[in-house]
Amino acid sequence: MQVKAFQRIYTQIDDITKATCTLRAEGVGYEELAQIDGRLAQVVKIKGEKVTLQVFAGTEGLKTNSEVVFLGHPPQVAVSQALLGRFFDAYAQPIDGGPPVEGEMIEIGGPSVNPVKRRQPSELLRTGIAGIDLNNTLVTGQKIPFFADPNEPYNHVLATVATRAQADVIVLGGMGLLNDDYLFYRKVFENSGHLDRTVSFINTTEDPPVERLLIPDTALTVAEYFAVGQHAKVLVLLTDMTLYADALSIVANRMDQIPSKDSMPGSLYSDLARIYEKAVQLPEGGSITIIAVTTLAGGDITHAIPDNTGYITEGQLFLRYDATINRVIVDPFRSLSRLKQLVIGKKTREDHPQVMNAAVRLYADAANARTKLENGFDLSDYDRRSLDFAREYGLQLLEIDVNLEVETMLDTAWRLLAQYFQPSELGIKATFVEKYWPKD
Repeated sequence: MQVKAFQRIYTQIDDITKATCTLRAEGVGYEELAQIDGRLAQVVKIKGEKVTLQVFAGTEGLKTNSEVVFLGHPPQVAVSQALLGRFFDAYAQPIDGGPPVEGEMIEIGGPSVNPVKRRQPSELLRTGIAGIDLNNTLVTGQKIPFFADPNEPYNHVLATVATRAQADVIVLGGMGLLNDDYLFYRKVFENSGHLDRTVSFINTTEDPPVERLLIPDTALTVAEYFAVGQHAKVLVLLTDMTLYADALSIVANRMDQIPSKDSMPGSLYSDLARIYEKAVQLPEGGSITIIAVTTLAGGDITHAIPDNTGYITEGQLFLRYDATINRVIVDPFRSLSRLKQLVIGKKTREDHPQVMNAAVRLYADAANARTKLENGFDLSDYDRRSLDFAREYGLQLLEIDVNLEVETMLDTAWRLLAQYFQPSELGIKATFVEKYWPKD
């Protein structure tokens, strides 16, 4: 071993796999960073003096006498207001042509906020997307994923949320993005005038998959800087958590770990929970809300990734292509925000819960009528009216491009209800009908 400028340097590697190197070293900490012939690596296993390093860019071309330099600290990110408006890679290095950010160096991946220092989420988070704000209202400090097929426009939806959401800071963590998607986010942020409140960490398909493991921790560390230090309302957007989990699987397999369900590592639940539990509402007013994307292979909701995600998060938002209106909608049947009861009718208008329930029930009646039609049964007048209502409801309130304030959504819903039904068919309190029923 050689020592230069207080760094531990080794030149004897015992074992090299496709993604890891193993050597004997002293005084090394778990998750500590190292450089192996200039390639960044991280300690992922310690057994006595045997230390295993995960090499982010892969081990091809490394030799057993390659120089290993331990840096003495885990991954870090420089935090300051200068982060706003910038795009970075997984190592928090600029990819937008701008200068490196100077600021306080903070270790990424720290513990989540102590439960006794949290406040129950109770502040409305408007996204501007009617299918969310009307039926699956979100609150600050919530953690919730979009479940979507890979061919659905989930990046378009996240970009829409970013530009419409009432948040002080938006932190984007992109994992395995196509270059077109990365450029799409840049264009949207720049053209919408919201670039100065966004921070983006991007891993593209051209970058090593293992680097995706750094993206969520880096994004959430920056989010904590703004939420805790600046008392900001921060919205973190993570896409795609399926590709993050795939990177976990790659590392686990290359370390000869026995896979669990669907070839995922046995630590998948803990790995996902460590990320999602960073969502928090702080007593001082700051908050971190996490909206992630989990793509479904063949629509399989039972796969280990969405299955574990559903146990951790506070609901889910389903994107679905609706053939009856030829649009992508937020599915009112499979979507659920478990915290919406904390704000609807309290931070929104008093009629919100009953209008929401009535509209979804009638939309379900239309689904039953459609089944009757497909099986050759005659439709009643009510069936036909429910089908007409469902079509307009989908176009005007469920389609992902609909951008309305919550009060306007409720007024739109009342207008549709009045167009196709009588008050006696709705099951809404008479006092609300008298107050909000369209007068024209």
